[in-house]
Amino acid sequence: MPQRQRPQKPIGTITRGTTNPNRLRRVDRWLAGPQAARVRRAVDPLVVDLGYGAAPVTAVELFERLSGVRDDVEVIGIEIDPARVAAAEPLARPGLSFRQGGFELPLDGRRPAVVRAFNVLRQYGEDEYAAHWDQVRGRLAPGGIFVDGTCDEIGRRSTWATLDADGPVSLSIALRFGAFAIPSDVAERLPKALIHRNVDGERVHAYLRALDKAWVDAAAVASFGRAQRWRAMCGAVKADGWPLLDGPARWRLGEVTVAWDAVAPG
Repeated sequence: MPQRQRPQKPIGTITRGTTNPNRLRRVDRWLAGPQAARVRRAVDPLVVDLGYGAAPVTAVELFERLSGVRDDVEVIGIEIDPARVAAAEPLARPGLSFRQGGFELPLDGRRPAVVRAFNVLRQYGEDEYAAHWDQVRGRLAPGGIFVDGTCDEIGRRSTWATLDADGPVSLSIALRFGAFAIPSDVAERLPKALIHRNVDGERVHAYLRALDKAWVDAAAVASFGRAQRWRAMCGAVKADGWPLLDGPARWRLGEVTVAWDAVAPG
């Protein structure tokens, strides 16, 4: 009689699990905006909220926001803590479910179009995150992305690295106007791959300094509002040769995305 195969042990460790409603609105509006085409054209419109925390609110919000992009989208919240999965079950509905797992992504062979992991990898060592990046990237659908991000407790300051099957693609910064003095105030929320690289001689440090300088230089347009000042800052940085991957439609939201090669660890 053949032996039953044991389920794979979840890969990873339990996070603190703290979360708040609307905490991930900035990355969600990016996924439902410039990245929406990935979900629309996916053969299997599967999206994973990896490590959603002690409460499943971020997975529920992600499902509701992406349902406006594609009505047959499916969001699966994955948590390593079985107690958190059990607590989330009452909120399951068609298109939204929860299961135990980690970076191995227990999806029964399915490949997701998007995997979002926020405030998860920041707890790992600098020598650990890359292996987890590779585990997730290897399970993406063709054209899929892995979004590894960090934000503050109520989502005013947020950054995320976007990866595809070949590796890191970009770094995004999204800030609430009025929640910072200079753009580099977001430095403590950089992804694990960059947070310890914000020092002289590293590309991400140079990028943040360039944003700060352009922000200060744009003070003359501050009377027209912070959004106009942010747009002026982004335009100046782009004119100086930084490879920004977005434009004014995103800048007016307090968001800016740069190619990864411009900020990658040296």
